[in-house]
Amino acid sequence: MARIFYSLALIFISPLIVFYLYILRGKKNQGYRAHFKERFGFVSKSLFSTKAKPLVFHCASVGEVLAATPLIKALQKAHPNLNILITCNTPTGREQILSQFKNTVACSYLPIDFPFATARFLKRIKPQALCILETELWPNLMAISHKKNIPVLVINARLSEKSQQGYQKVAKLTHIIMRSITVLASHNKADAERFIELGLETSKSHVTGSIKFDITPSEEQLAKVLNLKQLYSINKNNSNENSSTEHNNGERFVWVAGSTHPVEHELVLAAHQQLLKKQPNALLIIAPRHPEQFDKVAELLTQSPLSFSRRRQNNYNNEQVLLADTLGELQCLYGAANVSFIGGSLIRRGGHNPLESAAFSVGVITGPHTYNFDHVYPELIKLKGAVVVDNNDELAKQLITFSQNTKACQTLGIKAAQCVAKNQGAIQKTLNIINQYLEPKS
Repeated sequence: MARIFYSLALIFISPLIVFYLYILRGKKNQGYRAHFKERFGFVSKSLFSTKAKPLVFHCASVGEVLAATPLIKALQKAHPNLNILITCNTPTGREQILSQFKNTVACSYLPIDFPFATARFLKRIKPQALCILETELWPNLMAISHKKNIPVLVINARLSEKSQQGYQKVAKLTHIIMRSITVLASHNKADAERFIELGLETSKSHVTGSIKFDITPSEEQLAKVLNLKQLYSINKNNSNENSSTEHNNGERFVWVAGSTHPVEHELVLAAHQQLLKKQPNALLIIAPRHPEQFDKVAELLTQSPLSFSRRRQNNYNNEQVLLADTLGELQCLYGAANVSFIGGSLIRRGGHNPLESAAFSVGVITGPHTYNFDHVYPELIKLKGAVVVDNNDELAKQLITFSQNTKACQTLGIKAAQCVAKNQGAIQKTLNIINQYLEPKS
């Protein structure tokens, strides 16, 4: 009965959902209007060249795609003939899938959780198993999959206390979700216990750690980082003789503000202006979280006293700010920096993944709001690979400190990389679980 009421409510507000996705979001990003039929389960049957049932991975957006990429590539290496479909909810997620995997996987949008759309999707795809990243727990998708005897694997699962309280408020619907899970691989014991308290059978729960720690820069990425350093770290004017920095060999202090949000953009730019008073040759690379924010940040920069160029135009000439208005480059941009600031943390957005920076031995500065990564930040901070600031003034002070103390900045990066290495191993544990639910070769 709970799922019936949920489905009716979803259908009732469907005009608002379509208006939001197609009109509002589509106006800002045309990608929301492309492949729109897939939102209703009309996924092309020609996605696969063979009749073999695909393994489906659902990754909500860019962050989940990046986290899942090493896992999926390891799976492809172990099972080269396995058909894989990766679904997502956003155009940026879709672009990231295509960027990471080219034509080695199929991709589509996951349908909106209408029962008819979900049933149509599953009927057309006929997946051998469904792997859901983190907490994208859609009731109809999971219940219908369970009814059709399609294994539902929730991997890299996390559940904060706040989210747990939300699920408790819809207990009957939550019970349906928990009953539909075949196996759950969680970040840690605390996450696992929260799922169990919501009704998940203890026998279905496994603690594997976070696959986000299993990130290793590729040779291609390292080569790109080297190129980026040559482009942006070298002070072309060589005018830093009077600067009180230890970077006195022609290199400039470079910091990346990654995945920033509105309001936060302004805070970051204000911090950079303070830094420039002490380090006139410092460079900020700012990478807004959403593409629709690129032009808005450019407008902010135009109205500020800061000189800037846009990465997409590839015409950098020693400006004070580089606007990273491209997709798929953030990890390498982190690698080219002395230190990184991870956005979504000076405002109440819960933060974003700091491990993309830490994997390149680049230390992390974060704001206080990191609840989306409660499974990462405590360890990273404890091992002294990240420092916390409460506002843009503290951010500026921390940047000035690191710009004047190269050794402290490098140590932060070394500790961050050590934290990543210490916590690796989740991918193999997760692969062992997935392998149990792959259909044998015909």
